[in-house]
Amino acid sequence: MPKKPAATEASPVADFENALTQLETLVERMEGGELSLEESLGAYERGVGLYRRCQQALEDAELRVKLLSDPAAPERAQPFGDAGLDDPDA
Repeated sequence: MPKKPAATEASPVADFENALTQLETLVERMEGGELSLEESLGAYERGVGLYRRCQQALEDAELRVKLLSDPAAPERAQPFGDAGLDDPDA
């Protein structure tokens, strides 16, 4: 019988949105200028970790879209953002 995910496990989309919200809050605190140097370094380190989680979630989502678009040949899929790079009028 397949194992069901626990109710406390967040979906990848929810995890991305949560990490992004945390990152935005952290940036606002840092921009406020009220943090000590030690707090700023800790916040920066936390922010880098959140950024990496967000980036990984976006890369995973892109791969899912590629696989859904053409599951037989995902290698033919074009990376997002590359469309029109050769054509400046695009």
